[in-house]
Amino acid sequence: MADKEIIVPLLPLRGLLVYPTMVLHLDVGRDKSVQALEKAMVEDHLIFLTTQRDIALDEPGEDDLYPMGTLTKVKQMLKLPNGTIRVLVEGLNRAEVEEFYDHETHFGAKIKIHEDDPQKDAEDQALMRTLLEYFDQYIKMSKKITGETFASTADIEEPGRLADIVASHLPLKLKDKQEILETVNVKDRLARVIEMIQNEREVLELEKKIGQRVKRSMERTQKEYYLREQMKAIQRELGDKEGKTGEVAILTDKIEEAGMPEHVKATAFKELDRYEKVPASSAESSVIRNYIEWLISLPWTNATKDDLNIKKAEKVLNQDHYGLDKVKERVLEYLAVQQLTKSLKGPILCLAGPPGVGKTSLAKSIASSLNRNFVRISLGGVRDESEIRGHRRTYVGAMPGRIIQGMKKAETVNPVFLLDEIDKMSNDFRGDPSAAMLEVLDPEQNHNFSDHYIEEPYDLSDVMFIATANNLATIPGPLRDRMEIIQIAGYTEIEKLHIAKDHLLVRQLEKHGLQKSQLQIREEAIVDIIRYYTREAGVRSLERQLAGICRKTAKIVVSGEKKRVVVSSKNLEEFLGKKMFHYGQAETENQIGVATGLAYTTVGGDTLQIEVSLSPGKGKLVLTGKLGDVMKESAQAAFSFVRSKAEQLEIDPDFHEKKDIHIHVPEGAVPKDGPSAGITIATALISALTNRPIRKEVGMTGEITLRGRVLPIGGLKEKSLAAHRAGLTKIIIPKDNEKDIDDIPESVRLQLQFVPVSHVDEVLEQALAGENNHESN
Repeated sequence: MADKEIIVPLLPLRGLLVYPTMVLHLDVGRDKSVQALEKAMVEDHLIFLTTQRDIALDEPGEDDLYPMGTLTKVKQMLKLPNGTIRVLVEGLNRAEVEEFYDHETHFGAKIKIHEDDPQKDAEDQALMRTLLEYFDQYIKMSKKITGETFASTADIEEPGRLADIVASHLPLKLKDKQEILETVNVKDRLARVIEMIQNEREVLELEKKIGQRVKRSMERTQKEYYLREQMKAIQRELGDKEGKTGEVAILTDKIEEAGMPEHVKATAFKELDRYEKVPASSAESSVIRNYIEWLISLPWTNATKDDLNIKKAEKVLNQDHYGLDKVKERVLEYLAVQQLTKSLKGPILCLAGPPGVGKTSLAKSIASSLNRNFVRISLGGVRDESEIRGHRRTYVGAMPGRIIQGMKKAETVNPVFLLDEIDKMSNDFRGDPSAAMLEVLDPEQNHNFSDHYIEEPYDLSDVMFIATANNLATIPGPLRDRMEIIQIAGYTEIEKLHIAKDHLLVRQLEKHGLQKSQLQIREEAIVDIIRYYTREAGVRSLERQLAGICRKTAKIVVSGEKKRVVVSSKNLEEFLGKKMFHYGQAETENQIGVATGLAYTTVGGDTLQIEVSLSPGKGKLVLTGKLGDVMKESAQAAFSFVRSKAEQLEIDPDFHEKKDIHIHVPEGAVPKDGPSAGITIATALISALTNRPIRKEVGMTGEITLRGRVLPIGGLKEKSLAAHRAGLTKIIIPKDNEKDIDDIPESVRLQLQFVPVSHVDEVLEQALAGENNHESN
């Protein structure tokens, strides 16, 4: 018969193939496939089915589909509750894609229909008879196809249809089935199916031989198992502790000695019973053994006795750390309350502050003062919930989370547990570790902490958790709410001097193999290092500079140049090079349009120069220096305030139409943001417009409103330390921040004059020098 061409919707199949005359159920879920089905139902119920080359593709193209497929008729369509569609199709004819159409909603194709010739000759009959004979032998060997199937197949008269039906019953690979579908010539198709069924018969014969070998092997294994059990019984009678029996006996003793709660002990013995029954060669054996060993190695009752001597604890804390009075006071309060109540659960402290201020070493000192074991885990970069809660034991390589691992390392139920860098946790598709930490850090929940690997509740209520963070803003609110935040702002110059003399220098001398007699660093040299070679809240850079001096001293001593080195202010540059920072006045002279602001960053406080430049123009306001949105809005608010008060400030009311204003914050590569630069920007702007210089010794911080009110800010302690480092002597602060002055170290308070203000007028009175020299433009 002549081939026909028609245009029909196209439905790609994954891992499935439909032959002509076959009736089959399909589940359809992809959008384009559903649209193709609905298109077919609207028209003549005809749809073209073809198979994908790669079943993993979700959105196949023309090159991903076999060109030969089957034209089918949709007999029935049913929508399932899960959104997919179940459809009943009947194969009609082989068909080949002439043109492929990728519509927006569905695929379509112009297809050429290939119809089998119903006429048959003697060769066809011979091939059909051979095929049926081989098919009958295959069915008897496989026993997976019923005799009724063969009976219905034997009645088929058309040669092409017989080949298709037999091929559909064979367990062929998809590409082999596709090969049959693509064989249009009936004689070739019959011959190819005969060849394939012969191959399948040979495979079945091999499977039968292998099955017999496996059966013999199984019988041998069962015999060995029976003999092994007999041997165990004999060993028990003889009191022989060798082999697995002895191992189980040792584990039993360890479980009894571990001090587990009764429900955990019951679980351990249940797993031990399983371990005894599982063959040693089995992979499950090692999994069960590891689990039992974890249960045994965890501390369940073992605890250190707290040393509740407050005076001794205070001495240890003072010996290890200079300053940090607020943290030390909190630890001593905890000790005092525990001494009175004997039952206070472990507190959850969070030491927040810039790098290098001693948060981690302070946690170690707290453990030492309490006579508790210390364990630390780093949370920086943790983004997987299983890092905290552990993996299920069903996974390959499963292990407990970091909390349980830490408890095993601590060996007691009441250690000081340091959660380092808790603000550096992140999350991804594997879960949110900060959400898992909520249970760990909640005193109401952590007595029943659940680890996915251990599966039994573990009591963390006696643990003293201490977290450290640089930036509280990145800690989720619910997690921050569970911790008592203790801010560590940074050290004053006097504190740094004591730390360098009593701690850092001693440590570096030991690290570099030097004796105290070989290197002496005078006090004024240490002060110069703090002032001219470091500018930080902590002491890490200071320690690095001291290490540099020790290295150079080691070289001098080893080379025999000198036996003893003395470092003073005069020869300091020989060891550390030219001075890196200026100490003293932030500016050397009063300047017009340049104001010194105070900023708070994650690494402590800092000073910020804000410059304003005027040029003839049409009132354009330019902001530069990599400013954040909040800081830009502060500049806009300051600009609007100055415009509204122009006459009162004796500024040309039309300045915004005649002048272009450029506000710049130097160090343009460093991002800057925050509202507390509001009064600094306003002061610099008014200074430039009135031509009055700003006093060089004055620093300021405060948020501004459109009416000129000064609102409170955060981080006053850090900002004050930065002002002190920069050599400022007067700080203008919001009136509402007066209460925070008490937190500032006394040595800094005595050297700084704090001026509380509530309005910009008061700021200008303190900050601007000289009379208004403004000339009308």
